[in-house]
Amino acid sequence: MPWRRHASAAGSYIQRMDSRTAAHTLSQIAAFLELHGESRFKTRAYRGAARALLALEVPDLEPMLRSGELERVPDVGPATLSVVRDLVQTGESSMLDRLRESTPEGLLEMRRVPGLGTSKIHAIHEQLGVETLHDLEQAARDGRLAELPRFGPKTAEKILKGIAFLRESDAMVLFPHALAEAGRLLRAVTAHPDVLRAAIAGGVRRRNEVVREARIVAACGGSASAVASSFAHAPGVRDAVGLGGRSVRIRYVDGTLLDLRCVPEAEFAVALWRATGSDTHVADVQQRMAGHDLTIAGDQVRGADGVPIAVPDEPTLYRMAGLEYVPPELREGMGEVEAASSGGLPGLLGDEDIRGNLHCHSQYSDGEATIAEMADAARGRGWSYLGITDHSQSAFYAGGLAPEALVRQHAEIDELNARLGGEFLVLKGIEADILPCGRVDYDGQTLDQFDFVIASVHSRFGMDEPQMTERVLKALDDPHVTVLGHPTGRLLLTREPYAIDMHAVIEKAASVGVAVELNADPHRLDLDWRLCREARRRGALVEIGADAHSPQGLDNMHIGVGIARKGWLEPRDVLNARSAADVLTFARKRRIAAAV
Repeated sequence: MPWRRHASAAGSYIQRMDSRTAAHTLSQIAAFLELHGESRFKTRAYRGAARALLALEVPDLEPMLRSGELERVPDVGPATLSVVRDLVQTGESSMLDRLRESTPEGLLEMRRVPGLGTSKIHAIHEQLGVETLHDLEQAARDGRLAELPRFGPKTAEKILKGIAFLRESDAMVLFPHALAEAGRLLRAVTAHPDVLRAAIAGGVRRRNEVVREARIVAACGGSASAVASSFAHAPGVRDAVGLGGRSVRIRYVDGTLLDLRCVPEAEFAVALWRATGSDTHVADVQQRMAGHDLTIAGDQVRGADGVPIAVPDEPTLYRMAGLEYVPPELREGMGEVEAASSGGLPGLLGDEDIRGNLHCHSQYSDGEATIAEMADAARGRGWSYLGITDHSQSAFYAGGLAPEALVRQHAEIDELNARLGGEFLVLKGIEADILPCGRVDYDGQTLDQFDFVIASVHSRFGMDEPQMTERVLKALDDPHVTVLGHPTGRLLLTREPYAIDMHAVIEKAASVGVAVELNADPHRLDLDWRLCREARRRGALVEIGADAHSPQGLDNMHIGVGIARKGWLEPRDVLNARSAADVLTFARKRRIAAAV
């Protein structure tokens, strides 16, 4: 992918402008505008145009600009088009340069601190003269931040924790974003004329909830090092490490990281396995190989005589080590190799095993679609039921339902089920708040009206571990509770889990017959996959909830299934891998027992 040089309108010669670089520029402009207090409408316009350009995946925008095609791209308006024209003609954006000159660079970094919004950054900068993350940390430690109006000691402490969290999670991105980026990079790699085939490896292939970089392995028909080098010199690259070798680590202008390994076709399977990892898993398999007088040297398996042995695919590699095939999701060095040596790997859950979704929101609370629209979307995904779980009355911030609203909603569900004629079933659920005292929102008579209840914590996250644990354990004693929703309250890369003894919670859920949710919203993925394994060991069912607020949000289920697989879950371990009748029986069992 060599760079082409062309004449600009001014008669000079510049490097071509790719869509990734242009999208990054527009995103930076949006961030600066936000810091300058511009309207949300304006900042959204620049971010929308950035997304539209990134989706184009073109190495040179100049032909599209010249032909007028770029003007017809949705979300690219006159203002953003002017920025792109500036980039194409000069290689720079005069608008971005002006914004940079008038904005302390450190304010952008401060925007990434969890819980620190633009208005607070304005106040901190104007009243304390803080311009860097280091200055912010000092102001929080020496008491100046706490003295600002509407801040206080608790806010200062929260910001300190946010700074520490930011440093720990720096450069990590959520799985769906990493998957989309890896897909774009994979298409670019496979388009190279000397690449025979390529595949995504690393944390994306293992379905890690957060990922630092995209790893891709490419089988090459020509010189592997030459192919790797060509990508290091492609448009949009900021810097590259490893030039001259078969592996190169590339950083793009928007911060995206690509680890690319190029190998001969004969070494592809071993290279893919190594690049998938994890390091511990690779070491464990290598140890098993040694027990069969085999060694893995580079991207080859060699016999005792040192001669390379053909490895056409990963299943062959595992057989050579005396192991059954280990799916990529399980390759974390957490007992999977030992299990593979004795036939003890689980029969993992698949997308096809999911029968329905039990966690979604409609326009009755904070959802974007009607119940009928959500039901149609669920049917389109091949499911046989959908649970509507709008927020309960205490969740006033999310349009929680008062009792009279429940009457209207349940009548609407009854009418919809009558029209569907049994082909599909809409269940009457609720996501009821677990109040600070441990009581579940609504009285018992109201809770009796629901087919099932998801109980979730949505407030008072600052409780200490004994208090929060007692709060949740008390809620689990309520016989109306069917599912414990997003049980640790975490928001990946934004908010840490609240303090809670999940071992005690899982044990209690198993004993009383409550399912524990694996919330499939990519910002949550809560229950953590490591705790899924504990739930499985203790016999607690797991419910995978899309927590969808729109029809598109139902696609979260696929991400949740990936995390469930990573947590060793089989279909029998998952509540919504069962029929609607079985779900209803599970929910009623506790109520019947409590009434006796």
